[in-house]
Amino acid sequence: MTPDPRQFAPAAARNREPILEVLRGVLPAAGLVLEVASGTGEHVAHFAAGLPGLIFQPTEFDAGRRESVDAWTAGLGNVRPAVALDASGDAWPVEAADAIVCINMIHIAPWAAAEGLMRGARRVLPVGGVVVLYGPFKREGQHTAESNVAFDASLRGRDAAWGVRDLEAVTALAEGAGLRLEAVAEMPANNLTVVYRRAR
Repeated sequence: MTPDPRQFAPAAARNREPILEVLRGVLPAAGLVLEVASGTGEHVAHFAAGLPGLIFQPTEFDAGRRESVDAWTAGLGNVRPAVALDASGDAWPVEAADAIVCINMIHIAPWAAAEGLMRGARRVLPVGGVVVLYGPFKREGQHTAESNVAFDASLRGRDAAWGVRDLEAVTALAEGAGLRLEAVAEMPANNLTVVYRRAR
């Protein structure tokens, strides 16, 4: 019997529906959604099933996870095969998209990945296109919950370049790329969904 390549992230089952509710309000009715750092693929499978009018392009740096993404999305006609993408670089495999979704990446990656994400958004999105980020954030330099303090410490213990990012610093990056902050939604487990829209 062939092993099941699908990987599982327990948090995905808990947060995918609240994130989808935000996406319903900010994504276009039709077009291409580029997911940066698709992880296991559980999120994009859920979003694609819930938003059949959109085409989703998952991406993932890790080859094993790309296999998981493709396994989760098998049978969904509005999801393209996962492709490799290094968010910190400028050689992206997608030249144009109507929206970008990025879940739980910028705190589990060097700051260069957040910088590259915003540069990429500037390159591939039209005016009016959105970037949707999900994850834990500090606000005005302060953690929003004790659990995030511990999580931040554990991340930095694994890699000194990782860590919970300050929302204002991320917003400054976005603004430098011509994106404006449109919405911040409180989410379960002390996370936020943050929406930026390309203004110029």
